[in-house]
This record gives sequence, C-alpha cells and structure tokens, in this order.
Amino acid sequence: MATLTIKQLPDELYQRLKERAAAHGRSINSEAIVCLKQLLEPTRLDTRSWLEEVRALRRQAPGVFLTDAMLRKAKDEGRP
Repeated sequence: MATLTIKQLPDELYQRLKERAAAHGRSINSEAIVCLKQLLEPTRLDTRSWLEEVRALRRQAPGVFLTDAMLRKAKDEGRP
C-alpha cells in the first residue's frame, strides 16, 4: 500500500478530521481514508431502491405535497 503525506494541512481542517475520527471511533489516518474513499469511489445509485425510500417517506407524511400554485401564492404573499 502507498503512503501519503499531506503538507500544509490547515489547522481547522485537521481539527475537524480529528473530531470526526473520534466520533466514529477511528484513528485520524483511518478517518482520512474513509473520507477519501467516500469522495473518490464511484457510487452506483440503485434507482429502484431510492424511489422506494422516497415513496416510503411520502407515505409517512401524507398531504405535504406542494403545487406550483401554492408556491406561487406563497412567494407573492411574501413580496411587498
């Protein structure tokens, strides 16, 4: 495996990485690898599963759908 050295890492970014590592129970090195994997590895979206999740969420909140007319009215009411 390769070794990576990061030079001039901003202190605030290092602190955020350190906090994130602690929250996940990982070392800073392991957390950096996880972050890089999440960013760089391609993810395949399973559209059927995603749509089923959306439909399940919609079933949990019936009647929360907004129409164009409702949005237009809300925008117009907010204008002077």
